[in-house]
Amino acid sequence: MTREALDAAADALSAAGVEDARFDAEVMLAEATGWERARLIAEPEVELPPAAGRGFAEMVRRRLRREPVAYIFGRKGFRGIELAVDPRVLIPRPETELLVELAVEEQPRRVLDVGTGSGAVALAVATELPECEVVATDTSPAALEVARANAERLGLTAGVEFHEGTLPPGDALFDLVLANLPYVSEAEWPDLEPEVTEWEPREALLAGPDGLDAIRAFLQASPPARCLALEIGEGQAGAVGELMLEAGFGEIEVRKDLAEIERVVVGKRG
Repeated sequence: MTREALDAAADALSAAGVEDARFDAEVMLAEATGWERARLIAEPEVELPPAAGRGFAEMVRRRLRREPVAYIFGRKGFRGIELAVDPRVLIPRPETELLVELAVEEQPRRVLDVGTGSGAVALAVATELPECEVVATDTSPAALEVARANAERLGLTAGVEFHEGTLPPGDALFDLVLANLPYVSEAEWPDLEPEVTEWEPREALLAGPDGLDAIRAFLQASPPARCLALEIGEGQAGAVGELMLEAGFGEIEVRKDLAEIERVVVGKRG
């Protein structure tokens, strides 16, 4: 029965240290059965089809190893689009949607997405601003494979141009540059959940003693932007704002995420 399967899975996940164990058990059982979560809750006595039970058991085994649910499912939603994800790329976070919100506000003609990963920001911008020219870069060839596959699946291969590296070739100026660079400090790393430290790509997260190494290097490379928006970690807004001022971005704004954490620093050139 669904109740017994959910109870056993939630207890095992909780004992393994998984946060929101019951919720994870419910979404995995919904995935295995193809049923809505509401049905699982409303009909706790319904019998599980054998194939669904086996699929659910395998998902639970993977989750007990602290593999993120998004990797187990192989997908993650982001601003209305569904992206394929696996351990080659970071799992898109809700706070990163702030970068896309800024693009929608600014209505740029040319956008550069640096550190594109799964392609989340670039593909969301291309979807919401179809007239905009979007270029996306990543230093990881493996991440670019994922991003290009997502672009193809979403029918956006003509809307986004991908390049390996940090800045694309040429010296053209972009109206807006969006960057989600590594910003986790070495001191923070041991305290992160195993879902992050054991599964997500370390090189896309860790950025030196204070978490600012990647941002410093990027700003020193003189990003070709009229407007630049950087996603940052908690407590980094002041330092990143100073770095942006030094790089010639004289108009600085800080935006908070839904948790009221200063999450994006925006700088504009006069």
